Amino acid sequence: MPNESRHYFDWASTAVPEYPQLEAQSRFGNPSSLHREGRLAKEALESARTRCASVLKVPPETLYFTSGGTESNCIVLFSHIARQSGGRITASVGEHSSITENLRILDRLGRQTGVIPIDPLGRVTDSFLSETLTKYNNVRFAAIMAVNNETGTVNDIVNLGKIIVNREPPIHFHCDMVQAVGKIPIDICGSGVDSASFSAHKIGGPRGIGLLYLRKPLEVLYSGGGQEKGIRPGTENVSGALAMAQCLETLPETVAAEYGKAKARCGRLISSLKQIGRCRLIPADRESNDYDSDFSPYIVQAAFKDIPGEVMARALDDLGFAVSTGSACSSSKQERPVLAAMGIDGKTAFEGIRISQGWSTADEEIDLLLAAIQEVLKSL
Repeated sequence: MPNESRHYFDWASTAVPEYPQLEAQSRFGNPSSLHREGRLAKEALESARTRCASVLKVPPETLYFTSGGTESNCIVLFSHIARQSGGRITASVGEHSSITENLRILDRLGRQTGVIPIDPLGRVTDSFLSETLTKYNNVRFAAIMAVNNETGTVNDIVNLGKIIVNREPPIHFHCDMVQAVGKIPIDICGSGVDSASFSAHKIGGPRGIGLLYLRKPLEVLYSGGGQEKGIRPGTENVSGALAMAQCLETLPETVAAEYGKAKARCGRLISSLKQIGRCRLIPADRESNDYDSDFSPYIVQAAFKDIPGEVMARALDDLGFAVSTGSACSSSKQERPVLAAMGIDGKTAFEGIRISQGWSTADEEIDLLLAAIQEVLKSL
């Protein structure tokens, strides 16, 4: 297999760019400036916000442009410090590192924190959430992601939201929807979430632009020039906002048209991986059709006996295939806390790789990847 032939299976890190050239090049002014160039940039920015809101079916005034999913998560998480009411901050143990790592920082700063367990499939169950809220009777913030970025596990945000909404005093419900938008159907207003995060580069847009949904404005920890109504101060990325709007506008059609195709490719991948003696799917029950709706077809986690995940990823890279060992944000770390919380033993977790496909993944690429895995297994 020639090295120059590349096949991309790391869409969960960054999607293959699809955004077209933008008219934003002529909107170079600072949106906060009062001159004509600034006004044109401001109009373009607000147009992008309205277009994003139309796709996500939320009021435009509830959306704030950020630099991406990590910043959106952090804005909401650290806003808790500015609140007078205090209370405990909780998050599922399966969250992205932008939540879990910062939860540890809040803990060191003296804030009360807590974790919500996940089951062997990686899900936050209704009972786990209820037990956590009962255990900590002072919870004021709960973060639960829609789709796990390492395993593809889907949480039932609507049902979990019903449990949180009925609590008194009120609990702020935050949802990381970075891996959900464009991949599975989402209903922001119907889910009961108070805030949600999105990232453009996961849906074919540029890096450095994202969205934060806030059902109601909140008091943030830091301030600056007052941009984005003070929620996210800093000069606005107009071209990025327009690119994100363009990518989002393709999603209603993409989700419906591509989900079935992705599911079929995923089924073929999983079925073939099961035939490889040294392969273990994570979780093992991923192979059962009974749990079909519990996973996104765009992400598969698998481990190969006696081959560290990093070694397998590098060997496949040499053969022209891009896979990862997990979240790109944590690629320098060997710990796999999400897999550990699912009850996966350390050795198997260390051997895990993440295979994530996207809209332009071809059926034949699945077969080529499987052949490459077999080739690597012969030599390692």
